[in-house]
Amino acid sequence: MIGNDIVDLVQSRKDSNWRRRGFVSKLFNEHEQLLIGNSPDPEIVVWLLWSMKEAAYKIWNRQTGIRKYMPKGLLCSGIERSSCNATGEVICEGKRYYTKTIVCPDFIHTIAVDELVHLGNIVEIEKGEIVKDAQGIPSIILKDSGTHLPVSVSNHGRFERIVAIT
Repeated sequence: MIGNDIVDLVQSRKDSNWRRRGFVSKLFNEHEQLLIGNSPDPEIVVWLLWSMKEAAYKIWNRQTGIRKYMPKGLLCSGIERSSCNATGEVICEGKRYYTKTIVCPDFIHTIAVDELVHLGNIVEIEKGEIVKDAQGIPSIILKDSGTHLPVSVSNHGRFERIVAIT
């Protein structure tokens, strides 16, 4: 399974004052708060962690069929980061999800999968006809075979990404 999240950094600066009192403590556990507080660029770490949680949540929601607000129930760990990329894990109710993130000056895009091997099999899909099942789970219909390919759709501000596992 796959999930993804994109954060438009320009839009997030307009919409979300992450420095306001209570914002960080409401969304992030103590370990994550330390990562943010000890970072030379805390804004990027806030949105990196948020996008990891959102991407993993999309898989968890597909697996369980449950919708609920639970950012502190998604625990980010094992983060390895370079200037433009990051990898890590998110644990939610005993389930482990693996993430890879692209960090650009304008956006942060995270893809999560439920099996590590799938991180090497991700494709970005051009916007096409997306259909949703009764639970609102998106897929596209492959023209050559007529089969449904599960996708993850994320958009924020100026950016949209649609990804699938091949």
